[in-house]
Amino acid sequence: MVKHIAFTVYPVTDMTRARAFYEGDLGLKRSPDPSSDFEGKWVEYALADSCFALTTMMEGLSPPARAGGKIAFEVDDVDELVETLRKKGISVIIEPKSTPVCRLAMVSDPEGNGVFLHKLND
Repeated sequence: MVKHIAFTVYPVTDMTRARAFYEGDLGLKRSPDPSSDFEGKWVEYALADSCFALTTMMEGLSPPARAGGKIAFEVDDVDELVETLRKKGISVIIEPKSTPVCRLAMVSDPEGNGVFLHKLND
């Protein structure tokens, strides 16, 4: 029986570039658990009750923006973050838009993975 999602992971080819985006541009904090860093090939970010990871250990898998699963990060202000990222040259795949339950957008990380930015409506 499935209890919960253990982690979400994105394959990357350039860990330094990927970490600069997730830690610098999005502000994610690395997990304080030293076992979550496997020789610099696996980096985890603890997010409330979930875990997001980057890895260079998935040989043969490339980071595709238009295929595979996506991650959605809950943010304070979708529009503000999209504009900040756009000014840094980050590609916007889906412009900010509203749905009946949220505001969302999608950007591409430097590796080509799609990243949703999400804000539930009040």
